[in-house]
Amino acid sequence: MDLDAKPADAPVPPLVVDLDGTLIQTDLLLESLFSYLGAYPFRMLSLASALSHGKAPFKAEIARYAAIEPAQLPYDERVLSLIRQARGNGRQVFLASASNERFVRDVAGHLGLFTGWFASTDGENLSSSTRAKRLVEVFGEKGFDYVGNDRADLPVWSSANRCLTVGPSSSVRSALRTVDANAFVVERGSGGFRRWIELLRLHQWTKNGLVFAPIFAAHRFDLDSIVEATIAAFAFSLAASSGYILNDLVDLDADRRHWRKKRRPLAAGTVSARQAIVLALALLGGAFAIGLFVSPMFVAVMLVYLALSAAYTLFLKRKMMVDIVALASLYVLRVIAGAVAIGVRPSEWILAFSMFIFTAMALIKRYVELAARLDAALPDPTNRNYRTSDLNVLGALAAASGFNAVTVFALYLYSETVHRLYRHPDVLWLICPILLYWLGRALIMADRRLMGEDPVEFALKDWNSLLSFALIGLIMIAAA
Repeated sequence: MDLDAKPADAPVPPLVVDLDGTLIQTDLLLESLFSYLGAYPFRMLSLASALSHGKAPFKAEIARYAAIEPAQLPYDERVLSLIRQARGNGRQVFLASASNERFVRDVAGHLGLFTGWFASTDGENLSSSTRAKRLVEVFGEKGFDYVGNDRADLPVWSSANRCLTVGPSSSVRSALRTVDANAFVVERGSGGFRRWIELLRLHQWTKNGLVFAPIFAAHRFDLDSIVEATIAAFAFSLAASSGYILNDLVDLDADRRHWRKKRRPLAAGTVSARQAIVLALALLGGAFAIGLFVSPMFVAVMLVYLALSAAYTLFLKRKMMVDIVALASLYVLRVIAGAVAIGVRPSEWILAFSMFIFTAMALIKRYVELAARLDAALPDPTNRNYRTSDLNVLGALAAASGFNAVTVFALYLYSETVHRLYRHPDVLWLICPILLYWLGRALIMADRRLMGEDPVEFALKDWNSLLSFALIGLIMIAAA
């Protein structure tokens, strides 16, 4: 279908294209907001002050400090094709957005396809009816064709000569038909259910199996404890997924530059920032509702986990070694949550062992990330306070922390707790060489570039690791 077809003597009106959700499969305001919060978490009061003066100053404050990289944005190729077709037929094409003019100017300049652009300024918010009024002032009533995607575009469509929409929801599609029964619809693929699975990072839910650790440590194998721990693990999984979504929102720019993470749903634009925020809030609500079935104390531990997770995402991950301690603490909090769920006091032994072993895992994670950048001749990461020259130090610290965990376990074997829980405690000494083997092998695999960026995920998929864990389980059974 030729969208530019007109009678020979009729002038062809300019084509005006919406930016957020139409030309790009994301929302620049939300993206830049999370970028701002990630880069300047202590400027929240300034942001609140700007918002109190209106949306335009709010957007200007964000645009003043947050940066976007136009080349990395998820553009919709179908919309780009419409623009190129219009340009090829000699039409003027304009970009219009409620985003701040700094961002819109950068996008228009990067693409080089537009005759001009319209955007919010520091004093005017160019959204919905305001945008419609501005376009009518410039082009006249029914003097332009308009491509949009959202309910906020309805006032603009009402003033447009011809209406085009990209991937509208059913409600927007229905409302648009009342404005223009012949509106042209560009369908956008849904991306399937898999995108939501990837956004939630369901494969990471296995980490919440740590909630069950106190059951094994305290030998609480009764049905009530198992049910409580199962409910707790599910609640923690929902909470963790909400944290992953926040992390993805803050790290969008870095993820789009990453060879693997650029395929994540938010980075790729298969899930919008607005959808992700709604889902994250729903997950939080579900986590707390389920957590209350366990106990108020469990919810309190989960709140501490979420607070630390948010702090890690917003600023701790950019603090050298602080990020390592924070990551390890997030794992330890899962163990504490499991103990609270089944009503036992977590022993100092399991807490010390967990802290050392997960510090080692966090260090290996950073080691693998830096090694990948070194091998690809990439510069030092901008969202982490490490250099590729730190590899040797990180490897040494990982080895020291891991072997300290084995030392803690060996000392634990002399405790009264072991002699109370196990009839043959001496058998447990066999676990020490297995732990030494597993930790040493993990370090060597990381150094040989044979480990992915998540050592915990690697351990759950690696047959040697699974065999080691199975042997440890059999030894514990034999000792009991």
